[in-house]
Amino acid sequence: MLNELCGAIAEAEPRAEILDFKNAEDVLEAINGGVIPDVVFSDIRLPGIDGLHLAVRIKELAPEARIVLVTAYSQYALEAYRRHVNGYVLKPVDAAAIREELDHLPKLPEPEPDKLQVQCFGRFEVFWHGEPLRFERRQTKELLAFLIDKEGASCTAEEIAAALWERDTNMRAVKANIRLLLSDLKKTLRSVGMSDALIRSSGQAAIRRGRVDCDYFHMLEGDTASINLFHGEYMSQYSWAELTEGRLHFLIR
Repeated sequence: MLNELCGAIAEAEPRAEILDFKNAEDVLEAINGGVIPDVVFSDIRLPGIDGLHLAVRIKELAPEARIVLVTAYSQYALEAYRRHVNGYVLKPVDAAAIREELDHLPKLPEPEPDKLQVQCFGRFEVFWHGEPLRFERRQTKELLAFLIDKEGASCTAEEIAAALWERDTNMRAVKANIRLLLSDLKKTLRSVGMSDALIRSSGQAAIRRGRVDCDYFHMLEGDTASINLFHGEYMSQYSWAELTEGRLHFLIR
């Protein structure tokens, strides 16, 4: 039966790389060892763990794997779908039945576009593909922090100046510095292909939230794991962030 199944899969999808296993334990061992299947075809009646329980274990180890159960007994269909199995093939199996199941399997989600990884809890830090993003100027990083603190809302030069240069009354010089920092931030983001994360329009600036993966944003959306990451400190190197820090304390009470 295993040979017949492999032959039907190969005929239905000639480009497939097919790995065959005689029992569930070997399947789980392979997945634990790094084999991540796109589709698993499994008989329901197996030695040891049966196919229904195997489906549950596979979903735990490889959540994106699609699972098709193969059996001669149609009464298992309801239980199979209850366990979030993606397909069901009755014996005798042929290439046409396999092809039909493959065509109707749910598509894997498209990978999300790259995002800046931003840490706001504790000290403010920015990462790109796991590595710290390098800023030429210290205040360029602080400007990005301020824009993220504003959650994607547009900020005027006056608002930025009040936070980053609270004691400087020479607004002409301050605005020149802001233009310089915005240009430097655009250059920094462009170096990692993320220049569209910064929005500049009519003398205002904002961060595009959809291009940032941020613990602060996740917390505002009610994500429990992100809420648990907050231990009382928010962008701790910036004094202007204390207002938001106080608001976060109030939110988690």
